[in-house]
Amino acid sequence: SPSSTLNQFCVGEENWVDSRTIYIGHKEPPPGTEAFIQQRFPDNRIVSSKYTFWNFIPKNMFEQFRRVANFYFLIIFLVQLIIDTPTSPVTSGLPLFFVITVTAIKQGYEDWLRHKADNAVNQCPVHVVHHGKVVRKQSRKLRVGDVVLVKEDEAFPCDLILLSSSRDDGTCFVTTASLDGESSHKTYYAVQETKAYNAEKEVDTIHATIECEQPQPDLYKFVGRINIYMTNEPVARPLGSENLLLRGATLKNTEYIYAVAIYTGMETKMALNYQSKSQKRSAVEKSMNAYLVVYLCILISKALINTALKYVWQSDPNKDEPFYNQKTEAERQRHVLIRAFTDFLAFMVLFNYIIPVSMYVTVEMQKFLGSYFIMWDDEMFDEELGERAVVNTSDLNEELGQVEYVFTDKTGTLTENNMEFIECCVDGHVYVPHEIPRVVQNHFNDEHEELFFRALCLCHTVQVKEEDTVDGIKHGIHQGKSTSFYISSSPDEVALVEGMKRLGFTYLRLKDGRMEILNREDEVEKFDLLEVLTFDSVRRRMSVIVRATGEVYLFCKGADSSIFPRVISGKVDQVRAREGLRTLCVAYRSLNPEQYEEVFQQLNRAKLALQDRDKQLAEAYDLIEKDLILLGATAVEDRLQEKAADTIESLHKAGIKVWVLTGDKMETAAATCYASKLFHRNTQILELTTKRTEEQSLHDVLFELSRTVLRLSGDCTDYGLIIDGATLSAVMRPGQEGSNSGNYKEKFLEICRNCSAVLCCRMAPLQKAQIVKLIKASEEHPITLAIGDGANDVSMILEAHVGIMGKEGRQAVRNSDYAIPKFKHLKKMLLVHGHYYYIRISELVQYFFYKNVCFIFPQFLYQFFCGFSQQPLYDTAYLTLYNISFTSLPILLYSLMEQHINMDILKKDPCLYRWISNSLLRWPTFIYWTILGVYDAIVMFFGAYFLFDNTTFTSNGQMFGNWTFGTLVFTVLVFTVTFKLALDTHYWTWINHFIIWGSLIFFVVFSLLWGGIIWPFLNYQRMYYVFMQMLSSGPAWLSIILLITASLLPDVVKKVIWRTLSNSAPCLLQGRNQFCIFTFKLPAFTQFTVYY
Repeated sequence: SPSSTLNQFCVGEENWVDSRTIYIGHKEPPPGTEAFIQQRFPDNRIVSSKYTFWNFIPKNMFEQFRRVANFYFLIIFLVQLIIDTPTSPVTSGLPLFFVITVTAIKQGYEDWLRHKADNAVNQCPVHVVHHGKVVRKQSRKLRVGDVVLVKEDEAFPCDLILLSSSRDDGTCFVTTASLDGESSHKTYYAVQETKAYNAEKEVDTIHATIECEQPQPDLYKFVGRINIYMTNEPVARPLGSENLLLRGATLKNTEYIYAVAIYTGMETKMALNYQSKSQKRSAVEKSMNAYLVVYLCILISKALINTALKYVWQSDPNKDEPFYNQKTEAERQRHVLIRAFTDFLAFMVLFNYIIPVSMYVTVEMQKFLGSYFIMWDDEMFDEELGERAVVNTSDLNEELGQVEYVFTDKTGTLTENNMEFIECCVDGHVYVPHEIPRVVQNHFNDEHEELFFRALCLCHTVQVKEEDTVDGIKHGIHQGKSTSFYISSSPDEVALVEGMKRLGFTYLRLKDGRMEILNREDEVEKFDLLEVLTFDSVRRRMSVIVRATGEVYLFCKGADSSIFPRVISGKVDQVRAREGLRTLCVAYRSLNPEQYEEVFQQLNRAKLALQDRDKQLAEAYDLIEKDLILLGATAVEDRLQEKAADTIESLHKAGIKVWVLTGDKMETAAATCYASKLFHRNTQILELTTKRTEEQSLHDVLFELSRTVLRLSGDCTDYGLIIDGATLSAVMRPGQEGSNSGNYKEKFLEICRNCSAVLCCRMAPLQKAQIVKLIKASEEHPITLAIGDGANDVSMILEAHVGIMGKEGRQAVRNSDYAIPKFKHLKKMLLVHGHYYYIRISELVQYFFYKNVCFIFPQFLYQFFCGFSQQPLYDTAYLTLYNISFTSLPILLYSLMEQHINMDILKKDPCLYRWISNSLLRWPTFIYWTILGVYDAIVMFFGAYFLFDNTTFTSNGQMFGNWTFGTLVFTVLVFTVTFKLALDTHYWTWINHFIIWGSLIFFVVFSLLWGGIIWPFLNYQRMYYVFMQMLSSGPAWLSIILLITASLLPDVVKKVIWRTLSNSAPCLLQGRNQFCIFTFKLPAFTQFTVYY
C-alpha cells in the first residue's frame, strides 16, 4: 500500500515529537494516501515593537509606576487629595504628571519608529503562484503552503523548500550574510522530482505534501520529507538543510527559483534566533533606586520623630489647648491613633520634597538630549557609507562609561569582509602579483612553479558567473564592470583564483567535466576533472584529481598543520606564516593508472555506503591524500578595518577585556586576532578545542588550563584563550550525574578572568548570547557591550547591556541600542562619550539629592520652633517651583555640556577610563554629598535664626514675621546650590553663564512679582511685600552674603586641599569635584601640565 511505501522512508518516526504537514499549493492529497488535516499556522508578519495602539497607555503606565519614585509620588499625591495636609495637592501632582507625560512621549516615539521599520518589512511585495499565474502579495499575507517565485538578488520572504530553479541542475546560489555573517555563496538543491518544473504553469501542477519538524532555532539543522503524488506510485524523498532556504538570505547568480513556504513570520529560524527585547536597566538607575530607598527611610524617620515629639509637646494642656485655639468637639472625639496617623501622613507630605520627583524628568531629558551629541559627532560620521552613529535607546548612555567586557564579531566587524591575495611562495621564491620575479635557476624549479600555479587554478570549487565570456574574463571585463567573475562558498578560493589570474594563469570554466585554464602564452589548457575530495573542517584540506594528457594528478591544498605531516619531499621550512595572513599550503602527487583505479574503487565504495557514509569517506580520503610533494604556499588576507588594531589596543589600556566571537574557523580567526593586536607575539595561547578534548577528557583539560593560569598568574605572562562552539556546549551543559560537571562553568570563568583576550570560534548565534549571559551573571556582574553586524549577532546584542552594530544587513541595527558605522568609532564612543555621560549623570544624581537635603532639612529644624504644627517654612509657590524652575536648568545644562577633561586628552590616554569605572556612585561619595547638604542646611537655618534674634533688624524698628524668615532662608538656599554647581563646572561657555546667572535673576524677578502684586486668585496674601521688606534691610543683605560664603566654605577648602595633594601625585582621580592635574611626558622629554 502507498502508506507502507512512505513509512519505509521515514526512519525514526517515533522520535518525532511533533511534526507539521504542508500541502504544496494548498492541494489535498489523493484519496487513500493520508488524511487531509488543515493545520493553522501564523501569518508572515514580523513584530519587533513593544506596544500596540491599544495597550500603550496601560502597559506604559504599569512600567512607569514600577519605578520606586513614581509610585511613591502617586501615593503622596493621593494622600494630599484625601486628608487635610499643609501643602496643596498641586505641589506634587503637577511635577508627577509632567514626568509621566514626558517619559511616555519619549518611549511612544521610540516604539513608533520600530513599528515603522516592521511595516516596511511586512508590506514588501512577494510573488506567489496562484492558479498558474504569478500574483503580487504583501509579505505579511504569505501563508504556509504558498508557492513563491523569488528573483535574483531578492531576499527570501520566509523559510522555503526549493522546488525548482532557472538552472538545469536544480541548484541555486545563496548568500547568508545577514544570518551567519558569511558573505560567500552557498549552493542549495531542489527536490529531485520537481526540479524540471520551472515555469509557473508547470509548478502549479505539482502535487505533493511535506512533513517536517516544528520550527526550531538551529540554522543548520532541518529534517523533513516530501511525498510526491505525480506518478502511479507515491514517492518519498528526504529533505535536509540543503533544501531549505532561510528568511533573510539572498538569492545570487540564479535568475529565479520556485519554492514553497514552510515556516512563516515569527516561526522562521531567523525570528526564533531573536531574543525578546527586554527593558535594559542601567546601573545608574539601580544606584538611584538604592539612594531613594535610603532617603525614604530618612523621610519616614523624620516624620516619626516629629509625630512622637508633637505628642510629647502636647502632653502639657496649656500648650495643647491654649485659650485662643480651642479644639472642636469633632477633634476631641477622634481616636488618638487616627489623629497620630493623620499627623504622621501630614509630616510625610511636608517633608516629601527630600525625594526629588523632577530628578527623573531631568535624567530622562539629559539622556534624550545627550544622545544627540553622539548623532551630531562629525568624527563618527563615515564618508564611505555616508552614515552617522544612531542612538536607538538613550537609556543606556552612561553605561558606555563603565564597560568592562566587549564582545565583538569578527567577519565584517573587525575585518572588511573581502579577501585579497597577497603573495605566494614556491621553492623559496616569493611571488607578489604585478611583481613577478623571473629568476629561474633550473628547469626543476620552473616545472614546480608551473605546477604550483596550475594546482591553484584547478584545486577549488569556484563557479564562474554565467554571463561572462572567455574574452571578458581574460581582459577583466565583467558586464562592463571590473568586479569579480568568480563565486564560491569560500571567499579565500575566489581570492586565490583571482591572484592566479594576476600572475598569468586564468581559470575559465568547468564544462562537461573539463576544467579550462588560460596559461601565460594565452593557450587554453583542458583538464578532465575526475574527483573532488571536498573540504571539511576536521581534515582542513581539499583535493582534486585531474587528468591532463594522460597523466593523472592529485592536487591538495589546506592548512599547513594538515598538509605537513603528509609531505614526503619539498622544502617544508621555506613556507613562512606571516602574522595576520591566512596561509594555505599546496602539494601534489602523480598517480599511475593502477593507483588511480584503486583510488576510484575506494571512493565509490564509500559514496554508496548507507551507514556511516561520512566516516567511510573520511577514511578513504585519508588513504588517498598521502605521500605528497610540497609545491609552495599562498597568503591571503581578510583586511582588517582601518584602525581596528588601534581601537583594540586602546580598549585594552582602558582596562576593558575584549572577546572575539565568530562563526569562522580557528586558524582564520586566530590570524585576525594577531593582526588586530588582540593577541601579541608573547601572548601564551591556551586551547580549549575539540581537538584537545578528543585527546583528553574535558574535565582534565579544564583543570590543566586553570592550573597553568593560576600557577603563573604572578608572572606578567599574557594569556589568550581559544575555545570552539562544540567545547563551549560541553562546558555549558548542566551537570548530569556528578557534581563535577556542574562546576565546569566556574572553572571556565576562572580561566577567562585570567586571560587578557578570549577568542571563541565556530559559534552558533545563540551560543554568542549564552557567553554574554554567562559573563553577565558571574559574581562581579560586569557591564558588557556586544558589537556585531549580522543577524547572527542579534541575540548577543540583545543579551548584552549595550548593543552596537556594524555594516551587514539592518537586522543588527534594528535591534541594537547604538549603531556605529565602523569598529574604530567604538573608541570615541566609549572613551569620550561614555566617560562624559557617566561623569555627568553621576554629578546630576548626587547634586539632586544634595539640593533637596538643603531644601528640606531646614523645614525639619523649623518644626522644633513651631510646636510641631506642620507649619511650612516656605511659601507654596517656592515649594512647587524650587525643583521645577529655580534650580533645574543649570544642572540639566551641566549634565549636557560638562567636560572635566579635554576630549583629546581622553582619547590619547585610555587609562583615564579605567579610573572612573563605576566609582562615582559609590556610597562614600553619596554620604559626602548628604553630609554637605545637612551642613549647608544647618548653617542657613541657624545662621538666619541667630541673626533674627537681634530685634533691631530693620532700620525702622519693624519686626520680621515667619514668612520673611522663610524667604531669607530660601534666598540663601537658591544662591548657595547654584554657586555650588558653578564651582563644579570646568567647562564654561556662554550658555552656562546665561543659564546659571539667568536662573538666579529669574528667582529674584519672580519673588518681586509674587510679593509685589495682590493676586486675585489666591485666598491668602501672606507673601505680600515680604521680599521687598527683606531687601530693604541692610543686615539682611549682609546675612545673605555671610551665609552663602559659610555654606560654600567646606567645598572650596576641599578643592584647595585636593589641588595641593595632586601636585605631588601624577594624577588622582578617585573622588569627585576635585581639581585634577595631569602631567604628560612627551618624547622630547618636555613636560606640560593641564589644570582643569
